[in-house]
Amino acid sequence: MAALTKIDAAVLFDEPACDHNRSKDARTRKTGCPKPKPGGTAGGCAFDGAMITLVPIADVAHVVHGPIACAGNSWDGRGSLSSGPTLHRHGFSTNLGEQDVVFGGEQRLYDTVVEAARRHGPAAVFVYSTCVTAMIGDDIDAVCAAAATATGVPVIPVHSPGMAGSKNLGNRLAGEALLEHVIGTVEPAFTTPYDVNLVGEYNIAGEMWDVTPVLGELGIRVLASISGDARYADIAAAHRARATMVVCSRALLSLARGLEKRYGIPWFEGSFYGTRAMSESIRGFVRLLGDDDLTWRAEALIAREEAALARVLEPYRERLAGARAVLYTGGVKSWSLVSALQDLDIEVVASGATKSTEEDVDKITQLLGPDGIVIRNGTPAELLRVVSETNADVLIAGGRNQYTALKGKLPFLDVNQERHHAFAGYTGMIEIARRLDLALSSPVWEQVRAPAPWDEGDAGHHHSVSPVRRPVGPVGPVDGVDEDEVPEGDADDDAGGAP
Repeated sequence: MAALTKIDAAVLFDEPACDHNRSKDARTRKTGCPKPKPGGTAGGCAFDGAMITLVPIADVAHVVHGPIACAGNSWDGRGSLSSGPTLHRHGFSTNLGEQDVVFGGEQRLYDTVVEAARRHGPAAVFVYSTCVTAMIGDDIDAVCAAAATATGVPVIPVHSPGMAGSKNLGNRLAGEALLEHVIGTVEPAFTTPYDVNLVGEYNIAGEMWDVTPVLGELGIRVLASISGDARYADIAAAHRARATMVVCSRALLSLARGLEKRYGIPWFEGSFYGTRAMSESIRGFVRLLGDDDLTWRAEALIAREEAALARVLEPYRERLAGARAVLYTGGVKSWSLVSALQDLDIEVVASGATKSTEEDVDKITQLLGPDGIVIRNGTPAELLRVVSETNADVLIAGGRNQYTALKGKLPFLDVNQERHHAFAGYTGMIEIARRLDLALSSPVWEQVRAPAPWDEGDAGHHHSVSPVRRPVGPVGPVDGVDEDEVPEGDADDDAGGAP
């Protein structure tokens, strides 16, 4: 763990940009966020969090310095899409064995990096430490420097051993690696007055591609996305942006604050989920860019997009109005999807707070109102109990919970990171509405809740959840929306707890 102390993990647990942290008294603030406890990495370790943050950089070779099992930990588990290179989908590992633990793995790491650079010609190589290599004391910094000299390719050390803490800490460690070794090392080919950064945007199911064209109409160019559909050179040139939006994962607030402190780039937090959130995010960029003409054009675009969206969503709202939903996801989606569902006149009766920050919980509480339920224990039994008590019509959660919904004979919508459907931006609102309507209007729920033919006379038959209240038969298809099946997945935690 000696290498990690160069960053000083204590600093990472004391984030000045965190609203919750600022609300503490001086003594409590000095102690920082809660330190890792035994079992705290069960939902994902620091190594996992760093990989989730950085692996979507598509033209980089990501080398895991440790046993081969670490390389398989959540590798490419998210649906982060690339419009070009696919090198990030290759898994590279030093595959340490018992002899390496005894004699050290530095030579093996050097050889692996050199071979990856020679075979694949990456824009850079990222090297991730693991518990094993941190404990045996391999000098990853020295090996990376030597390999960079030998190959002429930037080799970036990422000190994120799993034992350091939770996935959330791993996100921060990844952000620190970018600040210390990547950002500011390359100048962009050109700049514009409207260059911006997106921090915590992972392009799940290609969501970013529904957002950037809207920004592009205003002349706002995404200079660097960290890290969905990213390129190493773009992130290295992120210091030339004029504004930053933290899209997802409050764990990366430190990166946004670092960009402001080092390069004077102002930032704000926002979400692309829901009509109101998308419009407010556009206004957030406009405020920071400070251009009167841009302000006028942005309001005109927002009015046009919202009017067009309202016309498309009208039949969905009529069918979905009054539906009651239980939302169990994590991080930014635990509150931003509440707003999106309310835009469809759906009543969200409960939302999960697993791996959400205190600020996320505050937003959930405000959006749900006094009768809303914040779910902190997301076991199947607890979810079904909440569904039953609230008379909910649909469970909206990560793919793993689809089995809970099936057991409860309940419609289900997957909003996890492995999904194949984009839910961000104005276009994403149509897809959310469409998928919910398909789930709620399916005739299968009425059939499975009905008594079996041999039990039709049983007056004592009870259903575990309320009957479906939606009419049968979906709204007609929307142009440009596919019919792919939603994949299975784990409960969502948004890159370590806060996209």
